[in-house]
Amino acid sequence: MKLLTDRTVEHTDRGPLNRDELAALVARDIPVGSYVNLGIGQPTLVADHLRPEQQVVLHTENGMLGMGPQARGDEADSDLVNAGKIPVTELPGAAYFHHADSFAIMRGGHLDVCVLGAFQVSAAGDLANWHTGDPHAVPAVGGAMDLAIGAKQVFVMMTLFTREGAAKLVDACSCPLTGRNCVSRVYTDRGVFLVTPTGIEVRDTYGTTATELAERL
Repeated sequence: MKLLTDRTVEHTDRGPLNRDELAALVARDIPVGSYVNLGIGQPTLVADHLRPEQQVVLHTENGMLGMGPQARGDEADSDLVNAGKIPVTELPGAAYFHHADSFAIMRGGHLDVCVLGAFQVSAAGDLANWHTGDPHAVPAVGGAMDLAIGAKQVFVMMTLFTREGAAKLVDACSCPLTGRNCVSRVYTDRGVFLVTPTGIEVRDTYGTTATELAERL
């Protein structure tokens, strides 16, 4: 894969980002006043790092606007959960609505950003996050297809490599696709990548250099 590295900032004085650091980085990059959906899994951590002054309104596909950070301890209410069944808090002005209305928000272009996990992202911005292709795996697309094509920007959070060392940022996805040409940015433990019309731009690296990444991608 050819990477654009002319403007890369290399953070070689530290190791790769951990999950919370990655979530904080994504939260910081969400524009002020955005309506945002956080996908199941790692993306839910972003809610804990949003600052009040960002005035971000979180949407969850099971029918809520104005979701707050994850609920802990006595805050937890079994009737107040996100799409991943994790107990959450509500912010002042929170609203609840029918599942169909929630998907109308997703499909109607009303979300500024969605943050999703992924098995693979291609150089063209194709997203594969619902099935590995393994015949024994259980497919679980949920609302990912609706989010991928409905949100104005799609941010992906994932590790850059599998446990076996295979790259998850690829020339072409081998896993079944969720959406084509839909990913805007890819946030990983090793670097942040921007999907542009001229190729994948490496914005930042963490614990490695752009040259080292280019040798593995």
